[in-house]
Amino acid sequence: MFARRTDWKLAPNRLTLAIEEARASGHPPVDLTISNPTRAGITYNVRAILETLGRGESLDYDPQPKGLVRAREAVAEYYHSRGEQVDRDALVLTSGTSEGYSYVFRLLTNPGDRILVPKPSYPLFDFLADLENVELVPYPLLYDHGWQIDLHSLEKAIGPNTRGIVLVNPNNPTGSYVSGPERDQLNEICRRHQLALIVDEVFLDYALDGSKHTSFATNEDVMTFTLSGLSKISALPQMKLAWILINGPKDRAHPAIERLEVIADTYLSVSAPVQFAARTLLSERYTVQSQIGARVRANLEELDSQISKQKTCCRLALQAGWYSILRVPVTQSDEDLAVALLREKNVLVHPGHFYDFPQEGFLVLSLIATPQDFRAGLRALLQHTNAA
Repeated sequence: MFARRTDWKLAPNRLTLAIEEARASGHPPVDLTISNPTRAGITYNVRAILETLGRGESLDYDPQPKGLVRAREAVAEYYHSRGEQVDRDALVLTSGTSEGYSYVFRLLTNPGDRILVPKPSYPLFDFLADLENVELVPYPLLYDHGWQIDLHSLEKAIGPNTRGIVLVNPNNPTGSYVSGPERDQLNEICRRHQLALIVDEVFLDYALDGSKHTSFATNEDVMTFTLSGLSKISALPQMKLAWILINGPKDRAHPAIERLEVIADTYLSVSAPVQFAARTLLSERYTVQSQIGARVRANLEELDSQISKQKTCCRLALQAGWYSILRVPVTQSDEDLAVALLREKNVLVHPGHFYDFPQEGFLVLSLIATPQDFRAGLRALLQHTNAA
């Protein structure tokens, strides 16, 4: 009865079952996986946000496939504030970056075509690819005092049905930006093989040192689709406003925009209230980003302090984002360790294999957990791993 593309293994894994047990016991775990900023103790300008969503003009239906001009202008202004000039007419609004990926996959691929994706990285891609009948081919990120793209392996993975390369800039969860030399080499590879770049930049603004890293938003050397949105920029995942920014040689960028407009017109998914509110919601980024930046730096300092007092665990270098990767002794699988931490210490962490780490010995910790939770959860985690 059902399509093969939805033939997923839906049985809960061992960690999910352990989480359900912990919550049913009446003692919710210390959550070091939290990714939802609205539940992490971040303070929002409630009045400004609610007032801008309550405008009477939102009752008028003006179905513009790429999104309302005023909303696209607000997004263009966001890039202008970063010193990057973008054309509002090169923007297509979506209800989220997941939908943005879906649109771009539909634009670029036929069933069975291939897209290259980084590993480790966020585990969403597999489901999106299944739904679009796209085959994913991984390329590795290598760690040596910092993360680098294995460009040799990436190019070897390119085949006759490869249509594009996904970049996550900065990567989640490694927190690594695409470097300038990597960007130049990727452009050269894409020119030679006639591939597109699909660049997810939702964490772009969250550099640990507060600096502004160059976006792919003005990358015109090859066809480039830059994805971002309110979910991370303004820490408002519930507002469901994201975008695709199209750049590249004019003879390809213009037809790409036209075709994406037809795709978007088929769904018309972005709600009017959030589009009218876009400028205000984007302006709220200054308040929330400063809070999140301070939270991440404080938790990272706590992590380094506690790690310095023991010898079995270390953290990997990172440049940006909300997560830290902890390297732990390999005495069992990462999933076994995560389950044991939950059942014995009531601390929830993500095992590295959730993010497609190629070997055991890695845990992923959220740096936006409240300082109290992070301190207590980390202490219990290190006590457990050092006693093993």
